[in-house]
Amino acid sequence: MKQRINRHGAARPTPNVTVSVRIDKVVAEGDGFGHLEDGRVIFVEGGLPGELVSARIVKQSKDYARAIAVEILEPSAQRVVPPCEYVAQGCGGCDLQHASIDLQRQIKLDIVRESLTRLGKMTAPDIRLFASGELPITGARTTLRVAATPSGSVGFRQRQSHLVVNVEHCLVAHPSLNALLPTTHLEGAQEAVVRVGVSSAERLAWSEPADSLSGLPVDVRLGSQAIVHEVVAGHIFQISASSFFQSSPQAAEALVDATRRALGDSAQWNAGPVVDAYSGVGLFAATVFPSDRHVIAIESNPAACSDARLNLAGRDVEIVQQPVEEWAPVAAAVVIADPARDGLRASGVEVLVATQASVIVLISCDPASLGRDARLLRDSGYVLEYSEVLDVFPHTHHVEVVSRFVRDETMGDA
Repeated sequence: MKQRINRHGAARPTPNVTVSVRIDKVVAEGDGFGHLEDGRVIFVEGGLPGELVSARIVKQSKDYARAIAVEILEPSAQRVVPPCEYVAQGCGGCDLQHASIDLQRQIKLDIVRESLTRLGKMTAPDIRLFASGELPITGARTTLRVAATPSGSVGFRQRQSHLVVNVEHCLVAHPSLNALLPTTHLEGAQEAVVRVGVSSAERLAWSEPADSLSGLPVDVRLGSQAIVHEVVAGHIFQISASSFFQSSPQAAEALVDATRRALGDSAQWNAGPVVDAYSGVGLFAATVFPSDRHVIAIESNPAACSDARLNLAGRDVEIVQQPVEEWAPVAAAVVIADPARDGLRASGVEVLVATQASVIVLISCDPASLGRDARLLRDSGYVLEYSEVLDVFPHTHHVEVVSRFVRDETMGDA
């Protein structure tokens, strides 16, 4: 078999060749990270820190290669048998089931620390694991995005593939959603969203076109206008099919708790309004701010804004339906920002720092965007005090991070 030679003179393995790799760590997308003999980095699906694996090369370039672990030559003491049968069938929904829960959480802490160090240019950042108790590991997810198999049954896509594995029971899904999976039929659409409100027992399903779904019980509400209700921190929330909500009510409670902690004592805040950027259905506006504060809630999703108007009725709230980047900033006491995976970016940071808030609490669902945003905030005069990591997506590499940034008054209006 031919081998290509790299600029260092070492033979470069060709695709489908098997190589031995020592895994140094797990990186942001859940792959093991190591080095080939020719010096290039290699990302290995299924590898855990410290393991020696035999890996089959599936893709490579001049700088890196990608591979799949086919044999674990020296396993980690924290490697476990995946508890879900569909992992062996190729389901890509949960990519860390082969690691113990303790190791999964350590991996997430390490990923966040590396992102803040490498991308954020932070020195020894304070990274903490969620401080308010245990979060559920299975049976809690209340929103699922399912995909159609060629026969019309539903399941989840294989990792980095359009192929769909038919799934009749998801390890992490709420029982009320698992009850729908065996009979749900999807034809004429590729994906659908199913959601349950645990406190209300209401269920919905949404796909486009609307008549692409069948096989659902009569109680399941259909379409983009369908709603469920959920209780978080003593507040009732209406959640539409096309509105974003946290992965479970327990996850929402945990984020509310961590965000309150990051905001600090409201008696120490400056005068003025408070800002809830990327406010969604009003989760934080309803739960973390004192009732006597004027809240500016900024959200671009029309359905979420419609939900928020109901969820925040009776409070002193101004709902601004536009992208955060287009909002004209005003002076504010504190800011909460919960952007999508791509983070605040420079345009969002520019708007939020213009409020001159004494504290900005950033809620990030992607470690890389956290690192980039942290550096932008630092360069704009804010100091990262700490980041709290919440494992609200167990068995996956996904993570939520609540970070407290405090304005450095010595930098003036930097």
